[in-house]
Amino acid sequence: MNRLSATFEACRTQGRATLVAFVTGGDPSPANTGDILDALVEGGADVIELGMPFTDPMADGPSIQEANLRSLGAGTTTADLFDIAGDFRERHPSIALVLMGYANPMIRRGPQWFAERCVEAGVDGVICVDIPAEEDEALGPALREQDVAMIRLATPTTNADRLPAVLDGASGFLYYVSVAGITGKQQAAQDSIEAAVARLKAQTNLPVAVGFGVRTPEQAADIARVADGVVVGSAIVELIGEHGKDAPGPVRDYIGTLSDAISTARTAKG
Repeated sequence: MNRLSATFEACRTQGRATLVAFVTGGDPSPANTGDILDALVEGGADVIELGMPFTDPMADGPSIQEANLRSLGAGTTTADLFDIAGDFRERHPSIALVLMGYANPMIRRGPQWFAERCVEAGVDGVICVDIPAEEDEALGPALREQDVAMIRLATPTTNADRLPAVLDGASGFLYYVSVAGITGKQQAAQDSIEAAVARLKAQTNLPVAVGFGVRTPEQAADIARVADGVVVGSAIVELIGEHGKDAPGPVRDYIGTLSDAISTARTAKG
């Protein structure tokens, strides 16, 4: 069992959802990212999503756009991202680590090269925002050949006709983007999230994690009652933007509030 599967299974056994935390790699600088990743783990994050900075992050709202600019302004490269990932793996051998980003940095040197570097750095899964499942003829196969999970995105507009294509070749978990829009700007109504999770879980055995617009412990707890995972990103990135190199403390404290809320969500309802 790989780290992603083991993590979701362990959280399920504990009667809680998995907390997935996103930050942009290299923000505020490559040298500071490791301390921030450690703070996520210390706060209680179960899975880490490390964002690969890109010049045109089309699916992201202002907070993550600005984080990309800060990272690129600090000179962050793809090589830096793999160094950060590799160092994280040495410090945290059991914590699942996912790279999330856009196709250009992932395939410019060839999908096979990227997949091999993922293995060398201890990366467990990849989320590529802008390669549709129907057009994933190279990256997904290269990752699967190296036993790296290809994590796919489903959205409110992923209908019954398209869902099989999204699920074909998907692994790790299914990331449900709960709003049709960019990150950080809005949150879907809870009843729509519950209906979507039920629909997706009827079609796959993969864990379903819900993200986009999750900010408060209360929102995280509501989602944790129905989903296998809760993904939080923009709110963390905003703390990094506010505190810079001093962000680890505030990030750790914030993650702790989310972790506590998620851990008790299902028992509190009962």
